[in-house]
Amino acid sequence: MLTGLQVLMRDNFAPLEGCRIGLVVNHISVADDLLPSYIHFLKNPALQLGRIFAPEHGLWGVAQDQEKVSTSIDSHTGQQIVSLYGSRLAPTAEMIADLDVLVFDVQDIGARYYTFIYTVLLMMKECARFGKKCLILDRPNPLGGLKREGNILDKQYSSFVGLYPLPVVHGLTVGEIASYINTSFNLGCELQVIACEGWQRAMYYDETGLVWIPPSPNMPTLQTALVYPGCCLFEGTNISEGRGTTLPFEMVGAPWIDPWAWVSELNKLNLSGVTFRPLFFKPLTNKYAGQICGGVQIHVSDRTQFPAYFNGIAMIKTAHDLYPEQFAWKSPPYEFETERLPIDILTGTNLIRRNIEDGDHISLVSAGWDQGIAEFEARVAHYLLY
Repeated sequence: MLTGLQVLMRDNFAPLEGCRIGLVVNHISVADDLLPSYIHFLKNPALQLGRIFAPEHGLWGVAQDQEKVSTSIDSHTGQQIVSLYGSRLAPTAEMIADLDVLVFDVQDIGARYYTFIYTVLLMMKECARFGKKCLILDRPNPLGGLKREGNILDKQYSSFVGLYPLPVVHGLTVGEIASYINTSFNLGCELQVIACEGWQRAMYYDETGLVWIPPSPNMPTLQTALVYPGCCLFEGTNISEGRGTTLPFEMVGAPWIDPWAWVSELNKLNLSGVTFRPLFFKPLTNKYAGQICGGVQIHVSDRTQFPAYFNGIAMIKTAHDLYPEQFAWKSPPYEFETERLPIDILTGTNLIRRNIEDGDHISLVSAGWDQGIAEFEARVAHYLLY
């Protein structure tokens, strides 16, 4: 298969002829030779690359989660790299005044919280405002395009980890999301999407033939991406989501957790496609750095049946019920939000937190999800590219 970047290069960058270009990229934005796309743009004498922008984690993906990134100079090319994850989340009028088109080529993960999709959506709003074109070089959804899971975000809980009403596992590519939001929410952006060729919705990333490049410091493998839609929720708690270990989001725990007791409670839920292994681990950084944590490792045995988001909620509920004195919700600030609880902006509602606090049965957490997903699928059907 070919990514949107590879299609653009095969067609000799034809849509960009005569344009002064702003390029939004990071270390994942590579061609089939694994060279960064901005190198190909700079080497092509027919292209006018005016400015390079980088999303969260910076151009080379070295900044940790929520670490603000400053504008810098690329040591290899001498190009200025303008950060869109720091003092600003979108380009200013001055930054795009001398540009004709902004090109976005960043690999998404397929979960509502992942901030790259909001970088492009905020960029599109600025493009519309100042009369600039936006060109998206599409890439496959690593989780495939068939599975959708979770509640639709309540607009009262919009944030940089969820700006628009998407389910947590949305099953869309960046190009599809951009087309849907641009039209349905009247962004008014002049948008062109260069689609992938050869990708089918049933394909997970390891079935595409593409090389996996970790899109962020704590997303080392596709296995991580499979559990991320559920285990990212631990960022809203005082339980370690495994940052500072070699298996972030796959290992979770805290010093006060008994692994055997937690696994016993999780096994009672009979969740599909997953096995929980009791373990101890010691994070080198982040929560409980240098302390031994008891917890579990999540082993996905059938990714087509695994309910990633529900799994994360179930893990939080069982830990909350087992350890009511030790468990706590994380307080703000979190991802540029200073008032609402991180767990609420992650789940896109306060209902899930309240269900857990009130001791409701786990089945109540997912009430209404199927109807919300069905309505969402009807809304986005027109925008599917594959």
